[in-house]
Amino acid sequence: MSKKILIVEDEDTQRNMLKIALQKAGYATDTARDGEEALEKLLSPEQGDIDLVLLDLVLGALGGMDVLRKVHDHNPELPIIVLTAHSSVDKAVEAMRSGAVDFIAKPAGVERLKVSIDNALKINMLTGEVSRLNRRENGATSFEDIIGQSAVMKSTIELAKKGAVANIPILLEGESGVGKEVFAKAIQSASERAKAPFVVVNCGALPHNLIESTLFGHEEGAFTGATEARQGKFVDASGGTIFLDEIGELPLEAQSKLLRVLQEGEVEPIGSRETVHVDVRVISATNKKLTTQIQDGSFREDLFYRLNVFPVLLPALRDRKGDIELLARHFMHNITVSEGQLDKEISGAALEVLKQYHWPGNVRQFENAMFRAVILSDNDVIGPQDFPQILKALDQQGGDGAGSFENDPFVSSEHHIAERHGKIIHITDTGGKLRQISDLEREIIEYAVEKYDGRMSKIARHLGIGRSTLYRKVAELGLVENQS
Repeated sequence: MSKKILIVEDEDTQRNMLKIALQKAGYATDTARDGEEALEKLLSPEQGDIDLVLLDLVLGALGGMDVLRKVHDHNPELPIIVLTAHSSVDKAVEAMRSGAVDFIAKPAGVERLKVSIDNALKINMLTGEVSRLNRRENGATSFEDIIGQSAVMKSTIELAKKGAVANIPILLEGESGVGKEVFAKAIQSASERAKAPFVVVNCGALPHNLIESTLFGHEEGAFTGATEARQGKFVDASGGTIFLDEIGELPLEAQSKLLRVLQEGEVEPIGSRETVHVDVRVISATNKKLTTQIQDGSFREDLFYRLNVFPVLLPALRDRKGDIELLARHFMHNITVSEGQLDKEISGAALEVLKQYHWPGNVRQFENAMFRAVILSDNDVIGPQDFPQILKALDQQGGDGAGSFENDPFVSSEHHIAERHGKIIHITDTGGKLRQISDLEREIIEYAVEKYDGRMSKIARHLGIGRSTLYRKVAELGLVENQS
């Protein structure tokens, strides 16, 4: 998606020249004739669609410097580049101190402008990503940081928000990789304990002989190796929130002590005869069915009811396919920024492939797949060929006796992988059986020859194959091409 730039310039000729030049460079544009119009656009609720401001300093009644200060105070993260015909060191220093990211003297060349704009946008993206990562690192991830616009995701977020404001235990349920820790941090940030400690404990990663010591603490000499006293995670989290991930992995002995913490608000360190009072909000998470564990005797029923006061079920990625494109673009942007690469796009055909896959590892697996595709692809547009493991998995799913996609509960019942310019390429026939690769290959190449008027270099580039291979396949299929 093109970045949108607001051009604030009172001279009609200059404003139109800048608009044409920036549009040719690939940017979307909006314009303002004076400072008042600029503020009206930049301080309105719709300002969010403007990514950068190109601001002339000499605007008339309301000067550019005043506009700069007001906009920067309102939205300090919006990059503003100042243009002026009356350049001076003092003016440049004043503009930069007031919030400008660059200062350019008129007349400004298109290349100079483009470099400044690209740098400002890239720095702004990096700053936003660093801010997001800092919030995540400090346990301050907000609900706004959660990517998802599908109905099921919106409903889940709204439910979690309601639970966040009440000081009650919350149980997050869902498969591995759906983002339970992200939700836990967002709940903490939206609660009255937002500024208090947030302590994470992965119950499944703790050695059984150290679980009680880690959670509830111990006295010096309480057991072999206890060379000093330890207060435990619950005391660390006192006043704030403790997140108990994979709660179903807790052994029964530790479950009994956890129940006492929830009932009495106190812990008893190993080797101590005294209890320690704690004020802790508990958020727990599991990818197991705790009700099944209750039936087989591995989880206490009374503890379950203490933890399950406010259950929130997080949807699997296969149940929110409408978020695939949002997630793909989000991860793609983060990866290109963090790796110092230019922004890339993703093709509609690639998105369809991603929507077909059942994603057993959910968002965590999806992010890894996007990282591999972005890093390994030499193209500006990520295509289906950049997800070879996904294509292979889809092929195996419908091929060797595993059954068609329609019979697979994890895969969308959609039976096409690409729909571009009215052309649909089906991977199953009318009977639901998988079609042969040679038939699919013929349709794809035939369509590409038609779409790109037989320009073989362009066809080979878009299909991700060598020209010699393409010539051979075209000859084998009896297709006509321009040999260019």
